[in-house]
Amino acid sequence: MNGKKKIVLLGGGYGGILTAKKLANRFKKDESVEITLIDRNPYHTMLTELHEVAAGRVSEDSIRINLKKVLAKRKVDVVLDEIDNIDFESRVLKSENNSYEYDYLVIGTGSKPTFFGITGAKEFSYQLWSYDDAVNLKEHILDMFRRAVKEKDKQKRQRMLTFVVVGAGFTGIEMIGELGEWKDRLCKDFNIDKKEVKLYVVDALPKILPIFPDKLINKAVRRLKKLGIQIITSARITEVSKDSVTLGDKGCIDTNTVIWAAGVEGSDVVGNTNINQEGRKRVVTNEKLQSVDYENVYVVGDNIFYVPEGEERPVPQMVENAEHSASLAAHNIYSDIVGGEKKSYKPAFHGAMVCIGGKYGLAHIGAPGKFFTLSGFFAMFVKHFINLVYFFQVAGFNKCWSYLMHEIFHVKDNRSLVGGHFAKSSPNFWLVPLRLLVGYKWLAQGLDKLPKIIQDPSHIFLIPPPATVEATSAASTAAGQGTEAVAQVAADVTSAASAMASQGSAVVSQAVVDATSAATAAADTASNVGAALPVPGFIEEIVRWSMETFFYTSDGGYTVLAEIFQTGMVIAEIIVGTLLIIGLFTAVSSVISIAMGMMIWTSGMAPYEMLWYLAGGIALIGGSGSVFGVDYYVLPPLKKLWKKIGIVKKYYLYTD
Repeated sequence: MNGKKKIVLLGGGYGGILTAKKLANRFKKDESVEITLIDRNPYHTMLTELHEVAAGRVSEDSIRINLKKVLAKRKVDVVLDEIDNIDFESRVLKSENNSYEYDYLVIGTGSKPTFFGITGAKEFSYQLWSYDDAVNLKEHILDMFRRAVKEKDKQKRQRMLTFVVVGAGFTGIEMIGELGEWKDRLCKDFNIDKKEVKLYVVDALPKILPIFPDKLINKAVRRLKKLGIQIITSARITEVSKDSVTLGDKGCIDTNTVIWAAGVEGSDVVGNTNINQEGRKRVVTNEKLQSVDYENVYVVGDNIFYVPEGEERPVPQMVENAEHSASLAAHNIYSDIVGGEKKSYKPAFHGAMVCIGGKYGLAHIGAPGKFFTLSGFFAMFVKHFINLVYFFQVAGFNKCWSYLMHEIFHVKDNRSLVGGHFAKSSPNFWLVPLRLLVGYKWLAQGLDKLPKIIQDPSHIFLIPPPATVEATSAASTAAGQGTEAVAQVAADVTSAASAMASQGSAVVSQAVVDATSAATAAADTASNVGAALPVPGFIEEIVRWSMETFFYTSDGGYTVLAEIFQTGMVIAEIIVGTLLIIGLFTAVSSVISIAMGMMIWTSGMAPYEMLWYLAGGIALIGGSGSVFGVDYYVLPPLKKLWKKIGIVKKYYLYTD
């Protein structure tokens, strides 16, 4: 070995990548340390969401993220390789063609399904423990429906349309719940009667979700039955074949689809070594998360077998355990290398959640001794929130944005906690007329005011006069009393408003343009323009304070900053209007349009027509310039350039 300390992380699951990121952060300026992450796949898989892909709720790319993307601009080398042997004595990892030396090893290889020696279970059942598993299962289910619709033999057809999930823990219940929802769409697409589709969840234990309180278990049972799922408990599987599954003395179910979710064990690469293991190939560790056999070997996530002080069972195999253990392992390795006190593992788990389809969930969460239950919408909300917290740690804004798109905004068949209310979409070309109109009105306002700015920049007409001015005082009183009088308004405002009234225009009129200039009360002729949008008292106070602080002088005049602000507003109106018309940076322009409308509203002089402006700006945020606009040509290359910026890649400040 060279003089550098080599830290190797084996496995790119939750525990592995979180440990890698934390180590990279601690050693980012230390050139004497090398960090390498090895995984057989080039991507990290969101294992908690596999059932959503397997049952067609979200697309395949939603559950995986490239490891090099996760660790971009960090001091971690990502190596694609499959390790088949670990020599702990020589401190070497070996694959078919390569070997990797280490000073410190972090084992985070995760788990795999265990079949308990049941005949045919491994050979004839479908697993749900990897990205490939989820994709293959989805294709198999679709294939069963494709074949069934053409099958004339009733028995063969029934086997194709019968699906059995073995295991009624979290994975099994989530999988069968998703199938229960997907069934409706599949039957509709393939013109199959729903009554022909049989769904079963089977477990050897006397009840489903055994770690949940009975209150939640009963709710889960009711939900599953509502989805048409048959629950069989206290049924020990004795055999699985190509076209059936045997439930011991409870008979046999004819099916071509058995989905195995009945338990897990440690990965083979660890299980085949002589390191001390317990509980289905989990590595025995001390309180520092070091292997009891080798102090330079740390363990994270599902691979840990450690019983915390005062507990009777080892730490659970769940995402929260991976998160906690990653932080501790990184700290202790850092302390080993640079010196310092190591910490002991004292995890505090906050419960568990399960979803039964995309619309309904159950949660048992809280703190030790203070747990409470949630169901339905609120449980799903908490589950999504917790997922966002985890995903933010994995890949920041990018993954959180992607998650929301898949789970809320692009969901099919209303399969989300809010149904399809946020998923309904229409072509952007319907927004083109609105974009042109809003752009024209802002541009017209700006161009109308520009000559006044050029002629006399010190003439303030966009900011309300100081409270010492009699006209402003009268306007404030009128607004506070809810009268029709808004303020002392410029003569040109009166003229425009009168013209609007005579023509019967309801919205988008010159009144909106001139409402922006309502602050010229003291300089021009008085007039009424109708009622203004009400402004809450606390906002009025904030606006009054800001005006007095930045825009008013002690003698009742205006500061230079007021002149700069007014000029900036006029220029902004021209720029925003122009950008909206040509369809360039429309999202940003729409946000600025809303901001300008809000400023006019808070001034207390916005007519009710301003509501139309605000609503129009909101409607245009979602990419209206991508149709018949310059955004169509400009944004794609700009996004590519943006994603190449180092800090953007490191902090995931982009969307895919």
